[in-house]
Amino acid sequence: MIFRNAEVADITEIQIVRHTVKENILSDPALVTDADCQEFITERGKGWVCEIEGKVVGFAIVDLKENNIWALFLRPEYENRGIGKQLHQLMLDWYFSQTNKTVWLGTSPGTRAEKFYRLQGWKTAGTVHRGEVKFEMSYEDWMKK
Repeated sequence: MIFRNAEVADITEIQIVRHTVKENILSDPALVTDADCQEFITERGKGWVCEIEGKVVGFAIVDLKENNIWALFLRPEYENRGIGKQLHQLMLDWYFSQTNKTVWLGTSPGTRAEKFYRLQGWKTAGTVHRGEVKFEMSYEDWMKK
């Protein structure tokens, strides 16, 4: 397993990962374009990928502009190997090295993702669009981990 910064050249594989998920599925795959991905990893924030045998199997992207976790996804066949937890750690360590502002994310209720974020110490902060659970992580809470 190799964890590294996401690059523009990874966007095709990032999109493949995003479209293979079984939960938090995009209602319209055209909603997240390659240009969006490029903007988020080069201008708005930063991204990371996990590669196994030269193939991107997971990725995470954080948005400094909106203080938001934009994405954290794995190919289903690579779940339960610690990849998501490592990507999460890299992303939040970097985020909180850039700012002390609380970061938030939204995820569908009743999913493995919701359980994952709770286990990582995220706090419920209401709901966001389409009834997603809104979670927040403060600088102080992250530094306690």
